[in-house]
Amino acid sequence: MEFSSKLLENAVNEMSQLPGIGKRTALRLVLHLLRQEASQTTDLAAALVHLKTEIKYCSNCFGISDTAQCHICANTKRDQSLLCVVEDIRDIMAIENTSQYNGLYFVLGGKISPMEGIGPGDLNIAPLVEKLREGVVKEVIFAMSASMEGDTTNFYIFKQIEGLAIKTSTIARGISVGDELEYADEVTLGRSILQRIPFENALKAQ
Repeated sequence: MEFSSKLLENAVNEMSQLPGIGKRTALRLVLHLLRQEASQTTDLAAALVHLKTEIKYCSNCFGISDTAQCHICANTKRDQSLLCVVEDIRDIMAIENTSQYNGLYFVLGGKISPMEGIGPGDLNIAPLVEKLREGVVKEVIFAMSASMEGDTTNFYIFKQIEGLAIKTSTIARGISVGDELEYADEVTLGRSILQRIPFENALKAQ
């Protein structure tokens, strides 16, 4: 792709590093920004800078937050004995949109994937186990994606807490194998949470 401007080329190259954005899409977005008022582009740039420099991670669940503790963990009306383990913030948003869950969350920050060089030590598994040993949580819901990596992560955590007096369950397989939670419709995802099954049963079904 030939560029008439080095500034344009640099902007396109930076934009194309975003997931799912190729060079042609990046060029279209950059040209769109050029046609907008300067204030709009400045506001966008400022928002991205603030996102990177001011965002916080909840000290309790590792979710993205504006404060040291996110609004979900700070809500005393939520069921403190119920903990839903998810991969990232997108899964929390998807589950919250169903209005079918009133417990707390814990964000692992990914899933175990040997192919990608991601092991248990690269995730928030140790803090999760430590939290569960405190004895407040009575049930853990595994809400990872229905994939080999998701199942591997669930099983690893299950073995880590097997000796604790905690019920373990997993969302019902209304979610197709290989699907990510963020793409599931709200009704299906809500039913999957309400109709969750004991994790031991899920192991037998595999």
